[in-house]
Amino acid sequence: METRNVMIVGVGGQGSLLASKLLGRLLMDAGLDVKVSEVHGMSQRGGSVVTYVRYGDKVYSPVIDKGEADIIVSFELLEAARWLEWLKPGGRVVTNIQQIDPMPVITGAAEYPEALVDKMKAEGFEVDALDCLKLAEEAGSSKAVNIVLMGRLSHYFDQSREDWMKAMEAIVPAKFIEMNKKAFELGFEA
Repeated sequence: METRNVMIVGVGGQGSLLASKLLGRLLMDAGLDVKVSEVHGMSQRGGSVVTYVRYGDKVYSPVIDKGEADIIVSFELLEAARWLEWLKPGGRVVTNIQQIDPMPVITGAAEYPEALVDKMKAEGFEVDALDCLKLAEEAGSSKAVNIVLMGRLSHYFDQSREDWMKAMEAIVPAKFIEMNKKAFELGFEA
């Protein structure tokens, strides 16, 4: 299998690191070589967080260059748009439609861009956008946006729901597993 590349992007505190661990575990359990690399930025201050997940028969580097990502998974709409140049032509974006104002918008120096999903589609990318925050709250916690996104992302992988659940059970603390399973199912079914 040739190397495939997934970027997970978001704002600090949204759970992108747990999402990357879940995806990495799933792929390792499938017998693939997996490299995960995290770039934190100002993650604890609401800044961008980027995680690279590369997998295949043999992966030599954990880093994804511009134009190499097969999929961008985004926890926030503007973050999806910000990282588009890393996506391959015809690549896919799986994104939460939640909007978190960056500092220039908060201070009034800029406005949050409008119609971002339409703009991404107009550039030729496949865009799968859903309200993950609403589904996470339905599952029992607004913090489960990451697992809702993983449920949606699972449509683009060969592994079964059972494989995803097994990987989740291996990395999520037992007291949160049922809520996370519900979040995954809501993302899958959305």
